[in-house]
This record gives sequence, structure tokens and C-alpha cells, in this order.
Amino acid sequence: MKKDPGLKFRISLIFGDMIAIVLAFLFAYLFRIHIDKRPYFFEAEPGAFVLFILFSIPVWTVILAILGVYKKSIFMNRSRMPEITRLFAGSIIGTMALISYIFFTDKNIFPTRLVAVYSLALCFLMLLLVRWLVHTIHAFFVRRNHDTLRAIVIGNNDNTARLLDHFADFPEDGYTLSAVVANKKYIPIEFQGKRFTSLKEALKWVEADVIFQTDDEQTEYVYSQAIKYHTFYYFVPSEATFSSHVGDLELIGDTPAISVRITPLIGGARFMKRAVDIIVGTLAFIIALIPMAIIWIAVKLSDIHSPVFYSEYRLSRYNRKVKIFKFRSMKPKYSGLSPEQAFTKMGKPELIKKYRDNGDFLPDDPRITGIGRVLRATSLDELPQLFNVIRGDISLVGPRALVPGELRDYGDRSLLLSVKSGLTGLAQVSGRRDISFEERRALDLYYVQNWSLKLDFSIMLRTIGVVFTRKGAK
Repeated sequence: MKKDPGLKFRISLIFGDMIAIVLAFLFAYLFRIHIDKRPYFFEAEPGAFVLFILFSIPVWTVILAILGVYKKSIFMNRSRMPEITRLFAGSIIGTMALISYIFFTDKNIFPTRLVAVYSLALCFLMLLLVRWLVHTIHAFFVRRNHDTLRAIVIGNNDNTARLLDHFADFPEDGYTLSAVVANKKYIPIEFQGKRFTSLKEALKWVEADVIFQTDDEQTEYVYSQAIKYHTFYYFVPSEATFSSHVGDLELIGDTPAISVRITPLIGGARFMKRAVDIIVGTLAFIIALIPMAIIWIAVKLSDIHSPVFYSEYRLSRYNRKVKIFKFRSMKPKYSGLSPEQAFTKMGKPELIKKYRDNGDFLPDDPRITGIGRVLRATSLDELPQLFNVIRGDISLVGPRALVPGELRDYGDRSLLLSVKSGLTGLAQVSGRRDISFEERRALDLYYVQNWSLKLDFSIMLRTIGVVFTRKGAK
């Protein structure tokens, strides 16, 4: 899912709402102090008032989010009434929350109560105005194919024609047709030039961000292709499947479609995860600076002519190669070699089978240095990867970053690569080397399909325990 429908738009709405709320309170304050001639009894403190409003912005944002004004179903709705009524409710609840805070803390933030009354009305009006502006700007760019989703529609069904007509009539919804796989009778004349005879052929020749399937033919195959090419998958159901659908039901115009998520880690969830990576990763990196300096000195003194750090390319989200950094734990002459190449080079090819049969591990691996054994047992060799986390190459938590050659062992590799690899992960805290390769793979795939922020924090806490107890380390 290289693109998330409406993510930039939703972020624009959030920042727009913040600006609208601040402007509303400032206008209310200025109106009461400088225009309304009636006297007031509290001393006006503009600085304190502005700071109070700025610090209250997160509260407003949470209130609006709870009311659902950032959900795709709201701003994709043809009618603006659901959005307007929720913004009105948010204006009332937010203003009352501030008044309640002032009442219970006995702080004179408002020079007069009328500022609160003016603020309530102005908040609602400013939210409407700013949102109208954001909607207008977004529609302008979408009509020029900026931030749109390239769609493939597949299926011999009347819904195929309905979707194609909708894409043409309402480009502001953010979908552009890349290809259609259907019989000609289901394709309007103006779209015949984008017809392909098979989904395989369409994916070979066009770029796609989303696949809409309008019939139930070969659904497993179509869904597997969506996973393989990291696209969103929508299934347009018949009436019989409405009561038993799995996924989020959305309206594309007047056509209902079920969004089947490959992973929950999309859109706002991905944004939150990245924020956690930056904040927690930076704090961890700062805390780890002194231990990393000590390790750097120890590794350097053990072999002064060899590099302290080791780097290699691993695969992360969307099959992207990233350079991973670690403290060198292997003898320089074997660095960069596969186990097969290294054991052959040292004249011990019999160790290859033993190494693979033992789950890619040898108790006395001759390639590892003395200090390297300590670093690997304590996982301290992984500390430089905090830099990779901050840079965005990998995440704090995720599936293990794979060497390209390992993909042949992962039947669901496209699903595995739909999220960023992690410094730690569910498999690492569930036994590390004590569990089989198949179990580690199953745990990685479970994480991809069942991600949550709570699960991430749970894994982080368990990682600390695993490192200190050296559970599963060998």
C-alpha cells in the first residue's frame, strides 16, 4: 500500500482545524477587547490567553477525532451534513471543556465570559470556512491527478460500469482508472482503450495503487496479486454478501465496496508508528551513546586494523533494499560471505549442513570473534540500528529484516514486505533461537496482519526483559 487514500488530505484537515480554532479564539478575544465597548472586570492578558489556547489544541483535536470528522467515510460523502453536524458538536464540546477547566481551576483566562460565547460561534464558522478551503484546494490538485489512486477494476458485473462512470464523473474522490479487466459489454465506450484481457497483463503494463473486484471469480488469486504488488484491495459485494462481509464497507459514489486490509498498518496508524519510531528511537539512541562508545573502543582494540561497524543490505517494506548497520561480530575475512562461502573458505564445508539443520546457528561458530559472541548474546551488536530507525529505513518493531536470498523460504513474502522490518519483533521476544524457522515466520506474519500500537509497546517492553535475561540467546 504505497499510497494511502486521503492521508495527505486528512493531515491537511487536522492542521486546518488547528489553525481555525486558534483564529476563532483570537478573533473572539480581539472583538471583545477592542470592538465591543461594554466594560469587563478581569484584566486582559493576551500572552496567557494565547498560550492557553495553543496548549488546548490537542484536546480539540482528540474531541474532533472521537466525533469522526477525520474518517474517510465523512469527507467522501456527497452530503456535507454529517461533517457539519459533527463540527458543530465539536465546537460545543470543546468550548464547554475549556469553560469547565477554567471553572474548576479558578483561572481567569477569559477577560469576560462573552469571549467564550463568541469563540463557540466563531469556532464553528472558522472550522467550516477552513475545511471548505482545504476541500477546494484538494479537489483542485486531484483533478490534475495529484495524490490520486491509480485503479484497476476487474469483474464481469454491472458494478464495473458504475465504478468507471463514477471515476469519470467525480475525479475529486481521488481515483483515476489505469486498467479494466472485463467483458466489453460491461465497459463504457470511452474506457474500451484501457481494457486488458487478464489481471496479470494489466499489472505488467500499468501502475496500480488499488484493485476493485466486482465479481466473485478467482477472488483468492486477485487478492494474492494485491498483496504481491502492495495495492489496496476492494471487493464490491452482491446483496447476499452484505450481512457477512469482512473488512470496512465504504461507498465509492453509490457503489458499496468492502476494503480488505492486508495489514492494519496504513494511513494514520502508519503515521503514529513513525512518530513513535522517531521519539522513542531518538531517546534510545541518546541513552545508548555511552554504551556504544564503550563497545566501539572494545571492538577497535580487539582488532585495530579492522572496521568497527559492519553493514549489509536487507529487505524492508515494498521489497526496498536498506543498508543495516551493526557492530562487527564476525572475523573480517568472513564478513560479507554467506555461511556456505565462509565455511568452504575455512575448509570446513561439513559445517554448512550442521549450521542449516540447527536453525542457522552453531554453538561455537568459528566465524565469530570472542567479543562478537558477547555482543550477539546480549544483542548489543544491534544498537547501531537505532540510527536506521531514526532515518526511517526500519521500524523499532516489525518482522526481521531479511537478506535478499532468504525470500525463497518465505511463501508469503509479499505480505511480509508490506510493512517495515523491525529492530525487534514478535519472533525475537518469543524465543529467538529457541523456536523453529517456521514458527518465527508464522509470528512475523501474525504481526503484519494484527498490528496495533499496544502490540508494539508490549513487544518493546518484552524486548528489554529478553535482553537482560538472554532468553533464547545462544
